[in-house]
Amino acid sequence: MAAARPALGRVLPGSSVLFLCDMQEKFRSAVSFFPQIVAVSARMLQVARLLEIPTVLTEQYPEGLGPTVPELGAQGIRAVPKTSFSMVVPEVERLLKARPGLRSVLLCGIEAQACILCTALDLLERGLEVHVVADACSSRSQVDRLLALSRMRQSGVFLTTSESLMLQLLRDAAHPHFKEVQKFLRDPAPDTGLLGLFQGKNPLFS
Repeated sequence: MAAARPALGRVLPGSSVLFLCDMQEKFRSAVSFFPQIVAVSARMLQVARLLEIPTVLTEQYPEGLGPTVPELGAQGIRAVPKTSFSMVVPEVERLLKARPGLRSVLLCGIEAQACILCTALDLLERGLEVHVVADACSSRSQVDRLLALSRMRQSGVFLTTSESLMLQLLRDAAHPHFKEVQKFLRDPAPDTGLLGLFQGKNPLFS
């Protein structure tokens, strides 16, 4: 019997959803590369809007950790409040079940070792493909960030970058929205410290 082919991880606008996790005011001074993470996530949100990809936004204990930062550009999206370390709370689960053709979740936000990891595992358990936008996720500790990315990869998460996902979603320079998305591709995404995690021979990603 032939071995099962591993999942390709192809993403299509019609079967994808963007998750934006807990980019809130109280994390601004605590999470490494926070402004850059938010800037990259804001790019992803703008592209999602162009391609009509639905978006889920959560806030962790907003009474204590504050609202979503305005520079994310998520005004008009109702944030789902939570105390769980996973975004897959009952309200979000209902939204997922309402989209029977859903296959891929594009995941951005903080923190990698906490809500991003727990969310990814919950989504995988439900049979969805998870694409963690590595240049749009961070933690207070870069050790936690590194180990969380490795842990998610071990579990079957696709680690990718914002630009790679944008190009996969477009698939062709003839796409009617290519010129609008191209403005995000002309300038590299902000440096979110990933290169330092991957420099040298890193056994976690061998």
